[in-house]
Amino acid sequence: MSKTLNFKIVTPERVVFSAELAESITLPTKLGEITILPDHIPLVAALVPGEVRVKVRGEEVMMAVSGGFIEVQPGSVTVLADTAEHSAEIDIERAEAARARASELMQQRVVEAEDYTALAARLEKELARVKVARKHRERKGASIKVEE
Repeated sequence: MSKTLNFKIVTPERVVFSAELAESITLPTKLGEITILPDHIPLVAALVPGEVRVKVRGEEVMMAVSGGFIEVQPGSVTVLADTAEHSAEIDIERAEAARARASELMQQRVVEAEDYTALAARLEKELARVKVARKHRERKGASIKVEE
């Protein structure tokens, strides 16, 4: 029985995070938040926008994802995410502004069904980013740097 997991979170652009000694991984799925521990049964699940928390050597790493899939195999967990960001990479002001723009556009009367769905997904993504960034700021008590 393994006491840790190999964990990787990948987007189409990059490997966002990789750890060989993950103790637990908490993710937002369509059926609710789940936590993966060593010796978890094999699983494939769809992710929704939200927070990913990975515990490595007692330290918790937080990231925001906008959706994707998780695959759990014996001893390893892989996340294929549409987008993913470390909490420290998120600029709260920009995320709040994007959330506000999406919310305003959704409230306009002349929104096509397809546009409404895309805006709803964008709003969910921005809400998740804001939540993760605020949590990070509260824990660290420092301002967040933007990496461009």
